[in-house]
Amino acid sequence: MSSVLYYALPALGSYVMLSIFFLRRPRLLHTPRAPAFLPRLGAHRAGSGERLEHTLEAMENSMAQRSDFLELDCQLTQDGVVVVSHDENLSRQSGVNRDVSSLNFEELPLYKEELEVYFSPGHFAHGTDRHMMSLEDVFQRFPRLPMSVEIKSVNEELINKVAGLVRHFDRNEITIWASEKSSVMRKCRAANPEMPFAFTISRGLWLVLVYYLGLLPFTHIPERFFICFLPTIINRTYFPFSRRGLNKLAAVVSKWLIMRKSLIQHLEQRGVQVIFWCLNEESDFEAAYGLGATGVITDYPTALRRYLDNHRGAAQTSEALTLSSVSLPQ
Repeated sequence: MSSVLYYALPALGSYVMLSIFFLRRPRLLHTPRAPAFLPRLGAHRAGSGERLEHTLEAMENSMAQRSDFLELDCQLTQDGVVVVSHDENLSRQSGVNRDVSSLNFEELPLYKEELEVYFSPGHFAHGTDRHMMSLEDVFQRFPRLPMSVEIKSVNEELINKVAGLVRHFDRNEITIWASEKSSVMRKCRAANPEMPFAFTISRGLWLVLVYYLGLLPFTHIPERFFICFLPTIINRTYFPFSRRGLNKLAAVVSKWLIMRKSLIQHLEQRGVQVIFWCLNEESDFEAAYGLGATGVITDYPTALRRYLDNHRGAAQTSEALTLSSVSLPQ
């Protein structure tokens, strides 16, 4: 036993030292990828805290606040139109108990006059525009605005239509595949492999695991974006579980696991842009950018724009560090 320890302990020590060394200097092992855009300010559901979610009015309001990208969700109508909608069932959004897939695009009901902001419980958004939009119309109106498109289920027709629209409007570099499920992401990548894509939940858990095992510096990462909830919002504005005790536990555990500057900085230096969602309070903006995140997704683009403008020096320093960590094209 002592002879095993005699060799094992020095080997383990060397491995730990090498892992820490390359964690801090990933460019010695990996060529960083240049970002197509810097997503400092992302508008959740196009800015659902200030206008009705996913409407043209919300998008125009977010553009007025110089949002860098829109976070959108997509569903498919009965007549094959890709519609920008968070829910498949329209009860919450429109008060109509029908699925998007059971209606033609022209039959889709209007949004309610007010909608509760999911990540700001008790707060409601209003707007004069209550119409749902097709993804094609969004791409036509905002041809060069980066967007994250989330697909929630394995619907190959939906996935292929989104992939085709992205190609048609020449948006491969500025449209992000997003999904919580790896099974969905595999379909998305197969439909349009030129689009950058974000970590799924299972891949995010894998990322955290290899980080703590010391394997992250030696691991290939095909994802371009790590879009993750900020643990500090759990049990405040985000309640993933029905039991308060579970939410408290999730907040403590996820904060300890995820809020690590060394992890965020390693990803950024490898060209993986880190974006925290869905943050609606200045203290959370501060926490996210303090960790070294590239950007934040919010329901309130006006509030985040005010924060960024008031902290312009820190924002410019962060952007410079992000750009200097990658090999930009000549």
